[in-house]
Amino acid sequence: MRRARRGAARGGCPRMPPRQREPRRGPGVPPRPAPPAAARPAALALVTLLSFASRFHRLREPPHVCWDETHFGKMGSYYINRTFFFDVHPPLGKMLIGLAGYLSGYDGTFPFQKPGDRYEQHNYVGMRGFCAFLGSCLVPFAYLTVLELSKSLPAALLTAFILIFDTGCITLSQYILLDPILMFFLMGAVLSMVKCNSCADRPFSASWWFWLSLTGVSLAGAMGVKFVGLFVVLLVGLNTIYDLWDLLGNLSLSLVMFGKHLLARVLCLIFLPLALYTAMFAVHFTVLNRSGPGDGFFSSAFQSQLIGNNLHNVSVPEHLAYGSVVTMKNLRMAGGYLHSHWHLYPEGVGARQQQVTAYLHKDLNNLWIIKKHDSDTADLSDSSSPVEFVRHGDIIRLEHKETSRNLHSHQHEAPLTRKHFQVTGYGINGTGDSNDFWRIEVVGRRTGQLIKVLRSQVRLTHVATGCVLGSSGKTLPKWGWEQVEVTCTPYLKETPNSLWNFEDHINPKLPNISLDVLKPSFAEILLESHMVMIQGNSGLKPKDNEVTSKPWHWPINYQGLRFSGVNETDYRVYLLGNPVIWWLNLVTIGLYLLITVATAVALKRGVQLTSELKELSRVVLRAGGQIALGWLLHYLPFFMMGRVLYFHHYFPAMLFSSMLTGITWDALLKFCAGFLSPSTTARKVYGGGFLALVLLILYSFYLFHPLSYGMIGPMASHPSSPMAGLRWMDSWEF
Repeated sequence: MRRARRGAARGGCPRMPPRQREPRRGPGVPPRPAPPAAARPAALALVTLLSFASRFHRLREPPHVCWDETHFGKMGSYYINRTFFFDVHPPLGKMLIGLAGYLSGYDGTFPFQKPGDRYEQHNYVGMRGFCAFLGSCLVPFAYLTVLELSKSLPAALLTAFILIFDTGCITLSQYILLDPILMFFLMGAVLSMVKCNSCADRPFSASWWFWLSLTGVSLAGAMGVKFVGLFVVLLVGLNTIYDLWDLLGNLSLSLVMFGKHLLARVLCLIFLPLALYTAMFAVHFTVLNRSGPGDGFFSSAFQSQLIGNNLHNVSVPEHLAYGSVVTMKNLRMAGGYLHSHWHLYPEGVGARQQQVTAYLHKDLNNLWIIKKHDSDTADLSDSSSPVEFVRHGDIIRLEHKETSRNLHSHQHEAPLTRKHFQVTGYGINGTGDSNDFWRIEVVGRRTGQLIKVLRSQVRLTHVATGCVLGSSGKTLPKWGWEQVEVTCTPYLKETPNSLWNFEDHINPKLPNISLDVLKPSFAEILLESHMVMIQGNSGLKPKDNEVTSKPWHWPINYQGLRFSGVNETDYRVYLLGNPVIWWLNLVTIGLYLLITVATAVALKRGVQLTSELKELSRVVLRAGGQIALGWLLHYLPFFMMGRVLYFHHYFPAMLFSSMLTGITWDALLKFCAGFLSPSTTARKVYGGGFLALVLLILYSFYLFHPLSYGMIGPMASHPSSPMAGLRWMDSWEF
């Protein structure tokens, strides 16, 4: 029996370190029969087959756009068409979706306008199939992770059955979404980390390097799909710090060897992921080289590189001069161009003067003339007068070209933003007053330095009041043509709202240069894209009639999401976790805490434990502790997020809670069986408990599987509905 067990251990890769081998059992503890050597591969094949079967079943249904497929399917089309777009997430997931569509014959022509649009003749199955494939891999990954941590085949099988038969995991894997891609890399990182830990007795071996490198690759993948991939980076980082601290305390290890361990981890877990992450963006910007809907979110310098953009291959004077006609673009995301028009502010909205707004589109009313604060137009328009450049720190006037009124501010309150000052167009033919004077300052420059078109980020400070010109991002009412409010803020905190760059630049006295000379470097583009993504993420708001949720809702399965259909005649799919599984996971978290506290107290008090109970204690405290930490890291941060949140954000944490359930119940059943005699009774209790859990999971899946595979007909409140009597919570909407 022991030979079979040791043979099974050798058959796996990597081999267990000596301290993790099965200890000798003390007297009075019933022996557990070891599974045959072929049991583990056969079990892996079984759970993998079931996982793929459950995810690919009815993959074509429904044959229309469901939920966020309207976003990520459309973004896959953009990659196929090489059209630039903006998204709040890093690019890897969308690139892979686009690649899957391209390889499966999708031509990128379907518009993905709204949920419910039928795909007709367009080939969408390749993209869904790719996501289903990655979602199917989560089960064998979790199985192998739990098997490596607990050395228990039943624990691994219980975890696998939980994930196979969870309706939420199935639903989330069957559509064109980022979630299965994110969870694939997340679980790949966890599995690789655990496998690498198992090679601790063979450092720098081929298998050790393989799993360490694969951990780094998986971390890059998780970060490259969504920023929440940083949570698994933190998990791996804490595990690495613990390992290095343990190695540092090993006095038999020389400092040179410790340095090699440290260097290996820096190379594989820091440099390798960063290099791959950077390469993803290099590919992203290389592929998306055509102007598209994402242009306006980025700087003018970036836009000049996009084929089809009005700035592409344009020549303009490089440095700003007095008398130049310019447009100014706000640097906040979708901030718009500084704009004015003949319309006045209405009665009761500050001074009844000409409106100044930010406008998102190209327009002649975006043009302004730069003048000295103490010079008239005639002097500046004289072709014989020398060119005088605008410099950092100069006091200027901006005259609106179409209406000949100056950019002006005063201490009247702004239309929408309280405690900000109103910005208007004032004066006649450029003649105004001292409230038209602005000091131009370039971020990071010294007094007297020239100002570059596109590249310089400038701030306009009102001389009379000291406030700073900015775009609030708020949309004006119909009297303001629903353009963006421009204010003068007395709060001098430097944000993109108060920064501008010069885009168009017309001055016949100056030589033109190609904008290629001013194009930003890759490092600048990479930094800009991350600033825009972070700002976009923090500013996400719910769409009309969209169901949002709070983090405390998630573990109790409080409310799901409609993926498809609303009415009785619709094909309805509803994202909701299998209630029995989710509530079992929730109970297990509390149970695990109790077991952990009891075990820790027993060990601290010096209670004599049998070898079997010591092994169970190790599994509960170390293996379960790693998984519990993963759950906490993937769940608790959402309580601190200010952005809009949805139910599907919990699923990475749900993977960890499912693995914790497998480990905890296996340990609990073994503990209970250990007090029974004879051994046949103990085995029956253990096997009966395991079988009861599996049958409960299977029966609950039988009841709730229509949530994933589609419901047609009466709603759950109707007696003839297939879901009749299963709406256990009023907040469920199926």
